[in-house]
Amino acid sequence: MARVLLFGRLADQAGWRDRRIEADDLAGLRAALAAADPELGEALAGPGVQVAVDKVLVRGEAVLTAGAEVAFLPPMSGG
Repeated sequence: MARVLLFGRLADQAGWRDRRIEADDLAGLRAALAAADPELGEALAGPGVQVAVDKVLVRGEAVLTAGAEVAFLPPMSGG
C-alpha cells in the first residue's frame, strides 16, 4: 500500500493531502486515483505536475514497493 501525498492546488482540489492507496506501480496508482475522482486524475496528468517516489523525482513509470511514498507536486510558480 502506497502513501500518497498531494501538495498545493492538487490537495485543495482533492480535499485531502495524505491517503493510503493499494497499487503495484505508478500507472495503477494514477488509475485508482482517476477512478475515484476523475477531475483529480485529469489534474495529475496535467502539464508540469511532477511525481516523487520515496523523495526522488521520477519521469514515466515506476514500480511501488510496500510502504512507498508517492508525492504529486503541482507546477511551481513565482518569481
